Amino acid sequence: MRIIAGSWKGRRLKGVRGRDVRPTTDRIRESWMGAIGQDLIGAHVLDLFAGSGALGLEALSRGASSVVFVERSRRALATLRANVQLLDAESRVTVIANDATSFAKSLTSGAYDLALADPPYGRELASYLIEIFRKSEFASQLWVEHPRTDLMPEFPGLRQRKYGHTVISIVEANP
Repeated sequence: MRIIAGSWKGRRLKGVRGRDVRPTTDRIRESWMGAIGQDLIGAHVLDLFAGSGALGLEALSRGASSVVFVERSRRALATLRANVQLLDAESRVTVIANDATSFAKSLTSGAYDLALADPPYGRELASYLIEIFRKSEFASQLWVEHPRTDLMPEFPGLRQRKYGHTVISIVEANP
């Protein structure tokens, strides 16, 4: 796993080990970040279900101002902290050891510019997180990775980008 573009381009990251771990592939992360594009510049980013921190660290490398990582797994938190230290990014990062959905429920409208989420597959957490977002709109945009088989709530404005068996659902806050 590596940083794809930006100031840390090519830097290798540590991965979280375990049978239940499914990191976002470099190809999907590259497409995802490319699709977000200029919205990353200067953004205050929230990375829910952060795992190793690859998504949020990629956002920092591409110009985000700061990232708050939320992860509850002790193993993932240790890897995340090691990756933050490896890139000397401590001053731009906050790591919160908490359940991502509980944390999202506690947020107020507009708390972040951009929220990224890669919840564990097979638990319907992507649709649950979107429902939480629609109630509080804690960021200008929420980008959630999930398998194609997950059913998403139907509502106007939901956009999706498909990459094989993976889908990124994008929800924007109401203006």
